[in-house]
Amino acid sequence: MGDETWHAKPVTMTRDIWKAAAGRIAEHALTHDLTEVRIVLHGGEPLLAGIDRLLTMVEDVQRALPAGCRLRTSLQTNGVLLNEPTLQVLLTSSVEVGVSLDGTPEDNDRHRRWANGRGSHDTVAGALRLLSLTRYRPAFAGLLCTVDVDADPVECYEALLRHSPPTIDFLLPHGNWSRPPPRPAGRSPTPYGDWLVAVFDRWFGAPQQETRIRLLEELINLTLGGASRSEHLGLSPVAVAVIESDGSIEQVDSLKSAYPGASATGLHLFTNSFDEALTHPGIMARQLGRAALCETCLACPVHQICGAGHYAHRYKVGSGFLNPSVYCADLTRLITHVQRRLATEIRARVTGKQR
Repeated sequence: MGDETWHAKPVTMTRDIWKAAAGRIAEHALTHDLTEVRIVLHGGEPLLAGIDRLLTMVEDVQRALPAGCRLRTSLQTNGVLLNEPTLQVLLTSSVEVGVSLDGTPEDNDRHRRWANGRGSHDTVAGALRLLSLTRYRPAFAGLLCTVDVDADPVECYEALLRHSPPTIDFLLPHGNWSRPPPRPAGRSPTPYGDWLVAVFDRWFGAPQQETRIRLLEELINLTLGGASRSEHLGLSPVAVAVIESDGSIEQVDSLKSAYPGASATGLHLFTNSFDEALTHPGIMARQLGRAALCETCLACPVHQICGAGHYAHRYKVGSGFLNPSVYCADLTRLITHVQRRLATEIRARVTGKQR
């Protein structure tokens, strides 16, 4: 979308860069007395870097951490290079694997194709069959699916369920007020909200829990008065930094969908700490919670649950990020539906206990 700076960055991270990253992570853990840190190997496609390179990176981070600090590592992949030898190495090294898949073969292959135009679903499904085996199951972190309003929501969800994922992440496609997401003509004004409502009803109404859906669990938690651990909902501070392949320390990379350089901080591993990153205005804005919302959001009765949605989805040329989410109506549709459904469920259970 807005940012093309990846063209000028190294394709893979060199060892001097990731060792500098390991040092900065260890420094941060020691300064703040952390008992656990989490790194996510992302891309692009991280497996293109080679499994040996990735594991050396993980080992270097682990060695750098202070005693008593646990490292949790996960890898997000499109799955096409995920074979049994690679899985065995990842399992042995305690690296969890998340796989991106967009539902049915037809839905997935509309967007995820090989360079020759052939769909990738069958290859990814083969990798998921391996991950579903008992011996590799501990490495299976879950599935990531981008919402496509042209796909049937229940068919999409049930197609993902066939791979027995422990967790599913449904993500709204990146868009903003200046580059809005696609909205089918002649359909409901809240197609993304309607889509997620259909998934919620199918998931919540099942006789027993079939999998976890992170977005919907966060929404239930917020509705019942809890806090959020997600940057997609709620007002909790975002505690993520991105280390680019050239050693730049950046904000969450989804901000690149807004405009060129939106995630840049001007900081680098060789010269700056993560504590310095925390004082960057862009990162500080992600820590302000309610104070970072525009007047329209503050007047909304569900703003504490919605939190104006994903920060990147608020952008508009001329006013920056001080706007409601471009998915405002969709999020309101989903939130109010979940509120009603939970209220009905709670009343039924209370009434049943009283009887």
